[in-house]
Amino acid sequence: MPRLYFAAPLFSAAELVFNAVLVERIEALGFDVFLPQRDGVESRREPWASMTPEDRRRVLFDTDRDQVFACDVLLYVLDGRVPDEGAAIELGMAYAHRQLTKPGRRLVGLHTDSRAAFLGARLNPMLAGALDVVFEDADALLGYLAGIR
Repeated sequence: MPRLYFAAPLFSAAELVFNAVLVERIEALGFDVFLPQRDGVESRREPWASMTPEDRRRVLFDTDRDQVFACDVLLYVLDGRVPDEGAAIELGMAYAHRQLTKPGRRLVGLHTDSRAAFLGARLNPMLAGALDVVFEDADALLGYLAGIR
């Protein structure tokens, strides 16, 4: 079963719901999805709630890094006034790791937001250059994922 890392903003109620619904659809295609808001370090749950903030940040980083390195597909949801900076780091790690050790990994973007952060371009060239493909709607993304499954 291919592993997919879901890199996305996860701070508003709308983002959390969007992420959960899209992940459900991706899992229905047969992917094993790591969704940080569901599967990662959560400050309100044990054992993380008992940790110091610094220890929790370290465990969060280590957990997400390890999941990024283990994935076959990294999906980066690029929506927002500017794409989420944590997800940008995850994309950078996945890109570098692919270059060094995992050449088959796919780096995929979903950008449904019509706002553009750069004149003449919707994305920062450093993000766009690291991604293999960017989709503008979830159905096109799901069609692509079904095809590589």
